[in-house]
Amino acid sequence: MEYQAKINNLYEDMTSSVRGRILRNEPLKNHTYFKIGGPADVLVEPEDTEDLKTVMKIIKKHGTDCFVIGNGTNLLISDEGFRGAIVKVGDKFDYFYRDENKVTAGAGTLLSVLAKYLAREGLAGFEFASGIPGYLGGAVYMNAGAYGGEIKQVVKKVKCMDYEGNIHEFSNEEMDFAYRHTRITDSEFIVIETELEFPYGDKDEIAAKIKELNEKRTSKQPLNLPSAGSTFKRPENGYASKLIEDAGLKGLRYKGAMVSDKHSGFIVNCDNACCEDVLELMRIVTGTVKDKFGITLEPEVKMVGVKL
Repeated sequence: MEYQAKINNLYEDMTSSVRGRILRNEPLKNHTYFKIGGPADVLVEPEDTEDLKTVMKIIKKHGTDCFVIGNGTNLLISDEGFRGAIVKVGDKFDYFYRDENKVTAGAGTLLSVLAKYLAREGLAGFEFASGIPGYLGGAVYMNAGAYGGEIKQVVKKVKCMDYEGNIHEFSNEEMDFAYRHTRITDSEFIVIETELEFPYGDKDEIAAKIKELNEKRTSKQPLNLPSAGSTFKRPENGYASKLIEDAGLKGLRYKGAMVSDKHSGFIVNCDNACCEDVLELMRIVTGTVKDKFGITLEPEVKMVGVKL
């Protein structure tokens, strides 16, 4: 009862002070590409940076746990949901503007939309991101990449908000970019805006490269089924997908979850999978690969409320 009273007070405080959308007991499967996740006590979508600041101050005031999400493309959330507040930095932060070869973009900008704009403007270096379904904020948070490209290659500086509502700016060097990791990964910073810098290029060549990469993605990845993208990080001196396939696990199914029979680096939701289905299949995969090859696969998917 005491906890529920705290959530009720949090909700009432937000409804009187926050301009964005506020939802109670919202199923998080509605906010992830995996289509998996139980209810959040409260889910709030701030209207802008000032609204986000208000949200974070209210959460701190009530001492409630919180977790920040974007487009939900890389998340596996517990079937029990999330006890506390989910803060969704979404399409209210969808904006970008150009100054010569620099582009400043909000955290809620879709990578695919930004890539198309840059191609039209003759700015190169972002082709790799054209088929990644996430928001820019999440991509910067984890240094997303594909086909030899990474976000770190085009970032000039990042504007973040900490969980107390204070604004911080980090240069590319200060971000400590590494493989699927940055200084703000697993920390109390929220990406709100990023300044990017690109070399000029030939518009036709950029468009052709985007077309080539998107055709490759469509032909090789299971885009027709819910997933969180690549399930495991690339190990040293190899690829997770090859190890999984060589272990004879391609197409392996556990209840509603399956190792994709199109690309074994993906675990997909093939039949109303729950979080525990995916976790158990991940355990089978990691255990088998470890036994056969002595290599420990690390999850690339971000897990909320559960552990492998």
